Amino acid sequence: MSFKINDTVSVLDDDLAGRVVAVSNQKITIETPSGFELTFHPSELIKIDNNVLDSSSFSGVSIQRILSEKSSKKPRKTPTRTKSGAPPPMEVDLHIEQLLSSTKGLLNYDMLTLQLETAKRRLEFALSKRIQRIIFIHGVGEGVLKMELEYLFKRYDGLKFYPANFQKYGHGATEVYIEQKKSS
Repeated sequence: MSFKINDTVSVLDDDLAGRVVAVSNQKITIETPSGFELTFHPSELIKIDNNVLDSSSFSGVSIQRILSEKSSKKPRKTPTRTKSGAPPPMEVDLHIEQLLSSTKGLLNYDMLTLQLETAKRRLEFALSKRIQRIIFIHGVGEGVLKMELEYLFKRYDGLKFYPANFQKYGHGATEVYIEQKKSS
């Protein structure tokens, strides 16, 4: 999919949207409504048609009918809880093959940078949504990504991190616990 400046886009695996402000070699920079500039690979983005409400799928449907359907009582799905009663942790797989379809032409530095940017975005998302536990699956390898993740986690207040459940993840994952501030 080709993107051009001023296209409205949404990030596929994140709750982000924005306007394209720069396009370069396999990098698309968007500006969020909050004014932040973030860079993504084109495969991580999708164009949003600003005229979607004018499309034929919505033609002939009254706004009142849509509102009444939205307000009707539907059972809400709650996340499955663990034995302790806590919601399950958010899992973020940082294996490069999970983030990119091909690593052809990428240096180890580029892959590590992408993995760290993904980890930071997911951590910021968890902080904004008050998600308490995240499992970062980094694999074993030479331990470079694990050390860089620990360095990243140390920069945040209120984070505790430790090896994730060995039976489920082996040595290749780190669990992050986010201390929730009590609202007064």
